[in-house]
Amino acid sequence: MTQQLQIPMEPPQGTVSPAAAEAAKQDGIARATANTPPDWATACRAAIELMARRGAPFQAADLIAEGLVDEPDHPARWGAAFMAAAKAGVIEHAGVVQSARATVHRSLCRQWTGTAAYRTAVAS
Repeated sequence: MTQQLQIPMEPPQGTVSPAAAEAAKQDGIARATANTPPDWATACRAAIELMARRGAPFQAADLIAEGLVDEPDHPARWGAAFMAAAKAGVIEHAGVVQSARATVHRSLCRQWTGTAAYRTAVAS
């Protein structure tokens, strides 16, 4: 008789370092931001802010579909732009959906919406 392999729910101590993972994430975002062409970054920030004011959920593909911004020179630029907007309180995570971008073959991506605080501040 064979037994089913039992995988512990928690990883063994020392195998995963949340602090190292967060540091690597922040380093990657910082490098992507530093290497982003300023004109694309400005256009993307404006596009995110416009979509945030609408209050409806959106993803990167929507910015392109509406002609608000072109594809960046590297896909890492998206993450840095959306994370900066989230950190600034402009947008917040609104679930995970299939990407509408044909180039990523409908893989999963984050969906965003404008924060209530941002929409209220802009409306004032």
